[in-house]
Amino acid sequence: MKTVGNTLKMAVISLIIAVSAVSMVGCVGSAGDYSNTWVYPENVASVYVEMFDTRSFRRGFEYTLSDAVMKRLEAETTYKIVSDRDLADTVLTGQVGRLRAGTLARDRETGRPLENEAFVTVQVSWKDLRSGELLINNQEIAASAPYSTFLGQDFDYASRVAMNRAAQKIVERMQVEW
Repeated sequence: MKTVGNTLKMAVISLIIAVSAVSMVGCVGSAGDYSNTWVYPENVASVYVEMFDTRSFRRGFEYTLSDAVMKRLEAETTYKIVSDRDLADTVLTGQVGRLRAGTLARDRETGRPLENEAFVTVQVSWKDLRSGELLINNQEIAASAPYSTFLGQDFDYASRVAMNRAAQKIVERMQVEW
């Protein structure tokens, strides 16, 4: 009886060692390929987001973009959005460059647009106010969104979607280089 108990103990111990060894295989040979560190700069605690400017003749979308960037920063990062530039670690500035509509598909018989697209480009800069270092130096970000008048959608709807996509790309651009 004692040999059966010892054999069972040895089997359980061997199983635990084997499971431990297999689970550690991914950790040993990775050589830095994977990391569990934060993807945003850890030395930044607060961001002041200036109202985005626009070069486009279409007004009001700069407010949509500024609002979308602030909401995404609050939701997806640990950064605190501050309303006083003097209290911020960094400042994010930008300018809406182009905001235009384009046609993606036309009806063959009538030539009427079936599907259109709103396209936006944004120039973005992100500066550390403590050191003066430019974290993002005037980089261009582009985003687009399709819309169809047959579905009751219009350019304003697609422009808001494109601005939200641009905001997502801006926040992603604020990540640390891998």
